[in-house]
Amino acid sequence: MKKIQVLIVDDSALVRQSLRDVLESDPGITVLGAARDPFVAAGIMAQAVPDVIVLDVEMPRMDGISFLHRIMTQHPIPVVICSTATEIGSEATLIKALEYGAVEIIQKPKVSAKKFIEESRLRICDVVRAAAGVRVRRLATRSPRQVAQKLTADVILPPPGNRPMAQTTERVVAIGASTGGTEALRVVLEALPEDSSGIVVVQHMPEGFTRAFAERLDRLCRINVKEAENDDTVLRGRALIAPGNRHVLLKRSGARYYVEVKDGPLVCRHRPSVDVLFRSTARYAGRNAMGIIMTGMGDDGAQGMLEMKNTGAYTIAQDEASCVVYGMPREAVRVGAVDQVIPLEQIARRIVQLG
Repeated sequence: MKKIQVLIVDDSALVRQSLRDVLESDPGITVLGAARDPFVAAGIMAQAVPDVIVLDVEMPRMDGISFLHRIMTQHPIPVVICSTATEIGSEATLIKALEYGAVEIIQKPKVSAKKFIEESRLRICDVVRAAAGVRVRRLATRSPRQVAQKLTADVILPPPGNRPMAQTTERVVAIGASTGGTEALRVVLEALPEDSSGIVVVQHMPEGFTRAFAERLDRLCRINVKEAENDDTVLRGRALIAPGNRHVLLKRSGARYYVEVKDGPLVCRHRPSVDVLFRSTARYAGRNAMGIIMTGMGDDGAQGMLEMKNTGAYTIAQDEASCVVYGMPREAVRVGAVDQVIPLEQIARRIVQLG
């Protein structure tokens, strides 16, 4: 099988070497080249076109966002933004990266922290493999709006019991997404009326980026969107986005649904994990919940969605044609966890119909 060829673009020699070591630890990935800035990268690309570019933000001579814009308007290639939270912390930078067509935004590996290096190795390699399969589109000239142990949700909370939960008038919607999910979520949330059912979202994103992502959605949507904080109440007309690097669980106290934000190991190689959210939703909401699994690589969410279905929740998967990567929905369908498969554009309407 042909290896995925990756071009690294970063002004730090130490980071370039660290990323090379991380990527080449995966037998299916090879580093085509490593460039200190976009001009050197352009020279490498003139000789050979990479399958994926891993791109820094702050660099001399040309910044990464400007280079991303040139790539996507001239010769689209899947691009993964790899930076620190401080470099891409500004809301405007994050929005531009997503709007210009970045497949994912990931954090640079911290060479001083052994645990972080291992976790980031899994995350970076998974993202690059997912990016290689993404169908990228040319950007208009004006901006448009497996080596380690794979843990399950058991490490965060036990499986739900078989006792069905009494149905109430309030429905909770749990949504999971990964690669391609940032724009897919915008499509869904932007179409919802301001009195729609309360929503909790896990979108695979690194720490430091989810607050700006939630603030962007809040400006675009009629519903309120915010980064989830511990003990936030799940309310009609509100969507809570799991913060990067923290698991989010749905809980219930009487008639009140709320979220718990907590640390813990990677589950299905992710933190936050869709499986953790879905399992907690199965346990505390049961048939009062709706589960939606959207575009993304891997199988995070499939087992949790099956648990939701088994406790009476209604479950939906995004269809293959509208997914950037049809991985997570495919796995949920494969294990029999899905009641309905529909295009992205129909998801919001279904939330309203069932809410």
